[in-house]
Amino acid sequence: MKLAIFDYLGTINPDSVGAVMHARLWQAQPGLLEAIAQLYHSGWLVAQAVNQPGLGRGSLEIYELLHLQQHVQRRLGQTGARMDAFFFCPHASEQACQCRKPQPGLLQQIAQRYGALATEIWVIGQDLSHLQAGHALGAHLVYVGTDAAQAHPQAQRFASWQSMAQALAALA
Repeated sequence: MKLAIFDYLGTINPDSVGAVMHARLWQAQPGLLEAIAQLYHSGWLVAQAVNQPGLGRGSLEIYELLHLQQHVQRRLGQTGARMDAFFFCPHASEQACQCRKPQPGLLQQIAQRYGALATEIWVIGQDLSHLQAGHALGAHLVYVGTDAAQAHPQAQRFASWQSMAQALAALA
């Protein structure tokens, strides 16, 4: 089994980093949907794990988050792929839970759902806290981008979603 766990799947809100916005404004990063599709079609399970502190603070309603996720699924469906699971931490940072990344709890929940060992999991993204959670889990770490300050020192680095997908699809 190969399990890819992504963080945010696009530009959520360029003016307010990390904020969920209306689905019609959501844009995937160039090449991201195709990269997920390539992994999916190569036999990978694909999941998403995100912190959503707006739920805990009351500034985000669950229906807004789920509407956006349905939009992402529809967009992936246009490539013939899908997200196998969507996990989120609803807590604000001051609630000190174990599921808020960089804690590994959210990733542990995904691993348990699929019966996956840490050696079967690739934590993929551009957010340092996402990669730190993967490191705490003992998973493989994959950073996509060029900002070395956001990359975990033990992460494999890829400049583009396409190069990442080509490399990982070959592992399936």
